[in-house]
Amino acid sequence: MHKKEVDLLLRRSKNFLEAAKERFNKKDWDLTCFLAEQAVQLYFKAVILEESGQTPRTQSLRQLIAQLGQIIEKRIDYDRNLLFMLENAYFNARYIAVIYEKEQAEEALKTAKELFTLVENIRNR
Repeated sequence: MHKKEVDLLLRRSKNFLEAAKERFNKKDWDLTCFLAEQAVQLYFKAVILEESGQTPRTQSLRQLIAQLGQIIEKRIDYDRNLLFMLENAYFNARYIAVIYEKEQAEEALKTAKELFTLVENIRNR
């Protein structure tokens, strides 16, 4: 029923992650962080929709991972500080004049990749 929406969100999330990698290679740290967050957000939303049939209405990665945990009836452990860092990248890139450094972009990209793997393992359970 929601397969087309799920497929669209999954494709977009993977495209955002690829774009984040490309921006990193071009030393665009701000967009790397923003795109990494968008990739994770859409990936979480795709899997929540796939598992529950409901589209989440939040942008909070911490809320999304908690919601996914409720759906699969299992606590998903991940460093909340890293989730918070990615969430901040989303808001800061849009609303606040924050300049990100290479180290922050590396951490954002690494975190996004880890979260993709974590959630992929949930999908394949």
